[in-house]
Amino acid sequence: MTVEKQDADPVSVRAIPGHLPPFWERNAVFVANLLGLFFGNEEETRLLAEEVGEVDSYGGRLVPVIDLLFAGGGKNLLVLEREPDPALCRYFAEVAGLSLPDQVVLPHRDYLEIGKSLLAGDWPEHPVLGRIEASGVEWVDGYVTDGILGSLAARLGRKTISSPEGSYRGNNKRLLHQHLESAGLPVVATELAGEPGEVRECLERLRRSGFTSGVVKASIGASGIGLVKIASLEDPPEAGIPESFFFEGPCLVQGWLKPGESGVREIRSPSVQMFLSEEAVILYDLTEQILSQASIHEGNEAPPPYLADRRDLREELLRQGAEAGRWLHAQGYRGTASADFLVTFDAAGAFTVYVCEINARVTGATYPSVLARHFLPEGAWLLRNLRFTEPLEGAALLHMLEEGGDLFLPGKTEAGVMPVNFNFGPDGLVHKGQFLCLAHSTAGSHVLLELAELDLPCEPDRD
Repeated sequence: MTVEKQDADPVSVRAIPGHLPPFWERNAVFVANLLGLFFGNEEETRLLAEEVGEVDSYGGRLVPVIDLLFAGGGKNLLVLEREPDPALCRYFAEVAGLSLPDQVVLPHRDYLEIGKSLLAGDWPEHPVLGRIEASGVEWVDGYVTDGILGSLAARLGRKTISSPEGSYRGNNKRLLHQHLESAGLPVVATELAGEPGEVRECLERLRRSGFTSGVVKASIGASGIGLVKIASLEDPPEAGIPESFFFEGPCLVQGWLKPGESGVREIRSPSVQMFLSEEAVILYDLTEQILSQASIHEGNEAPPPYLADRRDLREELLRQGAEAGRWLHAQGYRGTASADFLVTFDAAGAFTVYVCEINARVTGATYPSVLARHFLPEGAWLLRNLRFTEPLEGAALLHMLEEGGDLFLPGKTEAGVMPVNFNFGPDGLVHKGQFLCLAHSTAGSHVLLELAELDLPCEPDRD
């Protein structure tokens, strides 16, 4: 199908769930500026670091996928906040047969200092900048194209994959919500609060309209940061919403849909993975988000089991995903992204699909989806975080998986567990990891996870 951009230029939209699109035929310097997700909102950045834990080693998830995303035939340069696990890198290259980018380390504090120097009109002295210059790579990308990344690329005479404005606007929930309303798509009942003192009035209006719970969302947030659930609208907490929620302007105050109210029997949280090139939007995977009670993202699986006999729902997700992708393309964003949905079912099985948000970046579902569709097109996959009862070396974890017969060995096994990344504590040992279970069925991927948990010293609750 073809839809129209806001500027009336046509953009092709294709859906190929279960198959990888042709990604960039170019090379890039990719800066893993994970703590830049909030575009200068320092309070939300601090909360993300506290919530996730071991946040500086999360960029390691990029190691196995960068050369798949940027297949220009030359060398990519990955700028990480911390060195990845060497044993895991050897597994990717020597066992999984993946091409890996060159890597260099730039701690987040140095990234911020570079930004301050550029803002002052100075050119900072830093060895990583020399590596970027010497790479000769034309394109620069990151989790987000914030002001620092945009200024850095400009000073180096490089191009950014996305414009800074496109990256910023593409992650703004309020702007997306306004577009969905104007496009006539279903939206959850929403009020806008311009300051903390207006939130209670918004919640009261939602209560009078029939909601018993609500949620307050900052315009830009991630991984549950910038989101507060109000469990009871009859007695909302006295403490106000923090000022950080209004960093980007008004925040959204929305009714909370839940089973047992407003005719809702069941709720699901699917997601569509997409890639935006210069000319097209390609929807390449349908997944289900695994969320905590606080709506914090804990993992994904694909394909969502309940879609097997619901072609109508599948088509509606793709239709609304296409509309969300079209809007995102019009903002100037390019690269991988996801559109997250809320689907409600009534007692008769009828559904309503709501677009909740767009994540305009490499997301927590990008890594497993790209790897799974590279190794096992149209198969099933499950990604979960596992935290360990005792810190270990990466080599020991890989050995345990291999000894237990769990480790995915491309060319030798048709299913298995692929560690995507290891997260380090202050002791330099692995405290947590992200594990991708590849199988030919959803049930098989869950069995693989259970077997891995038996062979690894895991905590009882998945992280």
